[in-house]
Amino acid sequence: MTYKEVLDNARESMKPHCMACNECNGRACGNALPGPGSKGTGDGAPRNYDAWKEIRVNMDTIHEQFTPDTSFDFFGQTMKYPFFAGPVGAVNMHYGPKYNDMEYNGILVPACADAGIAAFTGDSVYPEVMADACAAIKKCGGTGIPTVKPWDEDTLADKFELVQGSDCSVVAMDVDAAGLPFLQNLEKPAGFKSVEELAKIIRMAGKPFIVKGIMTVVGAMKAKEAGAAGIIVSNHGGRVLDQCPSTAEVLPEIADAVGGDMMVLVDGGIRSGVDVLKALALGADAVLIARPFVGAVYGGAEAGVKLYAEKIGAELADAMRMCGAASLADITSSMVR
Repeated sequence: MTYKEVLDNARESMKPHCMACNECNGRACGNALPGPGSKGTGDGAPRNYDAWKEIRVNMDTIHEQFTPDTSFDFFGQTMKYPFFAGPVGAVNMHYGPKYNDMEYNGILVPACADAGIAAFTGDSVYPEVMADACAAIKKCGGTGIPTVKPWDEDTLADKFELVQGSDCSVVAMDVDAAGLPFLQNLEKPAGFKSVEELAKIIRMAGKPFIVKGIMTVVGAMKAKEAGAAGIIVSNHGGRVLDQCPSTAEVLPEIADAVGGDMMVLVDGGIRSGVDVLKALALGADAVLIARPFVGAVYGGAEAGVKLYAEKIGAELADAMRMCGAASLADITSSMVR
């Protein structure tokens, strides 16, 4: 199977929800919700994508011959590459009925582990989604990152009990999910969290904690104050607030502010190994890629995930060779413009 065949299969499996474009730029889906689109005008996902493409890389081939070391230390776990599959939920509603969330995670989590990376898993109002995701992570020796929504305290206690049983080394929360319609107007309050509430949640989790949905230096400092071990610079793929800046626009200032104190990851429109190098050059430690991994699962199941991970990894290694970076630590801001 080739990656083109994966996309062709995905197109058939996901239409009319998703077009499985050759490179996912957010334009074909626009503001289609349900679907993979962005909120409001549909500006968010295309803005994320375009911002990475506006950044150029500086070629330097006058250096010793080397094989790039793409390995990445993630809280004591060695990853083959500095990228992860991002958390996605309600796949049957947004991408088509071929899989539900449990089936999707059942394919994605072990396939990512086999590819030498890890998956951030999604969450749902249905308890079995988190239970199945945590079970899948446990089967992979704890390789995976359960990502919980900003629920009320009682619900979080139940979620964290499942997380503890997954043997994972890290847990995440997408606080930007406060903007998702299904979290609003629930019987038990869910959504926005104060610094104090977030600090209590991090203590409850009992594991290194990553806060997803940071788009300002102020937000990063709040996450740091609450005790987060890492952040993900993310605007939820444009799905929670229209007219946000792109993640590439805000990453450098956020990384400058907190990069020495906590792990900084970024997502949003990253679609190639060259984009991964750009993100690392701007201060990220690693990146998340979400929508294309959905296409990889729908179009090729475990084989599709492996092909996509290898594609991005090979592109990253090639970019490192062409820019003179023998390891991830060698990637600096001087390599982009």
